[in-house]
Amino acid sequence: MSIMPRPRAPFHTPTPGFAGRRWASRVYPGHLSQAAWVREDLRADLFRLEGLCPDLADTIVLCASEMFANGVDHSRSGESDGRVIRILSMPTATTLHLGIVDDGVREPAPTLPEIPYQRTAKEWEEAERGRGLLLINSLATRWGTRAVVDFPFCAGLGTIVWAEFTLTTNTTTAGADR
Repeated sequence: MSIMPRPRAPFHTPTPGFAGRRWASRVYPGHLSQAAWVREDLRADLFRLEGLCPDLADTIVLCASEMFANGVDHSRSGESDGRVIRILSMPTATTLHLGIVDDGVREPAPTLPEIPYQRTAKEWEEAERGRGLLLINSLATRWGTRAVVDFPFCAGLGTIVWAEFTLTTNTTTAGADR
């Protein structure tokens, strides 16, 4: 009698997407070296979504990486005790919502992330930075930013940069995940 190893089943079997689906939030130290973990964890979470196109998964991971790097680079998340939170959900059966929450602005006057539209073509050619949000703007269905707490006296406590991606009917089906 020969013993043949059985193929190992994936830890999580992919399940259909549905409105209201949420993945567990993940918290990372605010160091650029953590970007690889952000990408790896996001890939693992996206694997749990049945029928997700690999190209769209790569696009979502790329945008998350850019959002994470911006959060670390431009907020208190990049300081010694800083952190970044990644959220992932489906507000509808065909929409994937990705968010990165930072620890708030470093300078006294809070500003929200924005694309530097005032650059000339030559300045864009020579720029070493500033293309991350432009990339997200091009790849996501919608994106934006907002303060984590929407009260004026809480300004500067944190910012969420979010992006939404549309899943085609071929890449997701309605169903329930329990």
